[in-house]
Amino acid sequence: MEAREEFTEYAAASAKRLRDIAYLMCRDWHQAQDLTQAALAKVYVAWPRISRRESVDAYARQVLLREFLSGRRRLSSTERPIAEVPERVGREDQADLRLTLLDALATLSPNQRAALVLRYWEDRSVEHVAEIMRTSPGSVKSLCFRGLQVLRAQLGTEFLADR
Repeated sequence: MEAREEFTEYAAASAKRLRDIAYLMCRDWHQAQDLTQAALAKVYVAWPRISRRESVDAYARQVLLREFLSGRRRLSSTERPIAEVPERVGREDQADLRLTLLDALATLSPNQRAALVLRYWEDRSVEHVAEIMRTSPGSVKSLCFRGLQVLRAQLGTEFLADR
């Protein structure tokens, strides 16, 4: 199979998962799509070096994380940041719980958010998250601990008890 076809197959199979991870990190579908496209473009450039390795997914997640943390993304002229996330009113069904969790994740630092998403959403080991984030396992543990403290303070311990 030709390298271009291999990459196309990989991109089609992993784009949704990468976009979901990006969304959990940035909380914006448009930015998540941009991050995913930028990450896949960089993976495409590196494809000859990585296509034979088993770690293509790890490389793609690392590129996605780097794109997210780089801070190069600019708000468009129509978007304005707000100081606080507005309160949600309505039923407490699964969708509302997810939105509540997403609102709480938005209050964390980008590094804490990335560590929590990779560690708990992606179910990666501390060592693997440390490798992706290019930091020590101790830093990952600290980021996760502090991030969970903030989430528990905002959501209550019952909300995160089984998570």
